[in-house]
Amino acid sequence: MDATNSSNSFFNRKSIFAGAGLILGLILFLIINPFSWNDAGNRTVVERTTGEQIVQFAPGIFYAGFFAKEKEWPNQISVTYQSENANLDLEDNGIEVGQIMIRFSDATTANVKGITQFILPSDEKEMILIHNTHRTPQSLVVKRLAPYTKECLQSSAQLMSSEKHYGGGRAQMAQDFMDQLKEGVYLLMTEENLVYDSLEREKKRVYQTEIQYDKKTNLPRRKTSSIKEYGITVADAAITDVDYEDKVDQKLVKIIDAVTKSSISKQELMTAQQQTLTAKAKGEQALVEIEYQQKQEQTKQVVEAETKVKVAEQDKLQQKIAYEGAILEAKKIKELADAQAYARKMIMQADGALEMKLNAQVEVQKAWAEAFAKYTGAVVPQIQTGAGPTTNGALSFMDIMTAKTARDFALDMKPRGN
Repeated sequence: MDATNSSNSFFNRKSIFAGAGLILGLILFLIINPFSWNDAGNRTVVERTTGEQIVQFAPGIFYAGFFAKEKEWPNQISVTYQSENANLDLEDNGIEVGQIMIRFSDATTANVKGITQFILPSDEKEMILIHNTHRTPQSLVVKRLAPYTKECLQSSAQLMSSEKHYGGGRAQMAQDFMDQLKEGVYLLMTEENLVYDSLEREKKRVYQTEIQYDKKTNLPRRKTSSIKEYGITVADAAITDVDYEDKVDQKLVKIIDAVTKSSISKQELMTAQQQTLTAKAKGEQALVEIEYQQKQEQTKQVVEAETKVKVAEQDKLQQKIAYEGAILEAKKIKELADAQAYARKMIMQADGALEMKLNAQVEVQKAWAEAFAKYTGAVVPQIQTGAGPTTNGALSFMDIMTAKTARDFALDMKPRGN
């Protein structure tokens, strides 16, 4: 019985020691475990007991070595400047450094909100250099990335005034900011100029900041980039808000009011000018219509006058034709008359001087007519008796002359040769 109890007690103690040894061995293995794990989206810098440093970029299990030290870094690290106060804890691969104050070329200030994303180098030597220089992501952000971001922002703001930035210079500022982040900060120079202040109506001395350019390459001159030497590149940068100081807001309000009044005045002027042009156009249109009507009336009168002239000319032509026809007709009649006269003359000549005979007969008739007129006797008998015919000398004379005349005419009126 005692032997059995002793045997059980021995096995119990052995089991306890074995379990304790196993636990101690496991703890020791965990402490001196030569294997490690790298999360996706990160890289791990390993410092071995031999002093060798390596960087594990690929995710998963890797051999680090016994008693090695490890430091995990994000592949991308963001510098955010959204809040008023800084928060240096690494959250979602980003560190909040607080809003950045900038100063424009007109000496006004503003607080800027935004975010800048940097990509850590994929080269092992450059990553080891960053690790040895800054040791932690917070140190890298505070001592290098945040100051570099602020310097690029302030340099971009110096290239324009707050008024210019408000009036459409936001995109230009963002472009200058990104260019300097990637390539290095510009070397600037200041020029003094006199400009007219439209609000205060006086000339002011202003200092204009300009970029220095290399005379040979015509490229901007820059400071050496403080991130390029470590192989850090810029993934993206965004300026989300610019909050001007109060006096800038007050100045912008005045400018907006002045611009609004100017726009209203210009609109009123344009309206008045348009009304003037409209009235002028209507007046010109009325004049054109009157002129057109007058020209139509003139044209009508000219046409009527020309028509009358043409009608008169036609009448004149017709009269001329009628006149010429009358002349021709008269000439024809004259020629016919001449021809008839000539014919009568020829007939008379052919009849043996009929005209002379007629003239002689006329004279003879005149003579006996005069003689008869002087006769004082009774032509008709005063007393008639019986039934027989009675005559007197006068009647007998008249009968004789009548018969003689008839005989003469009957004989002489015949043409010769018939």
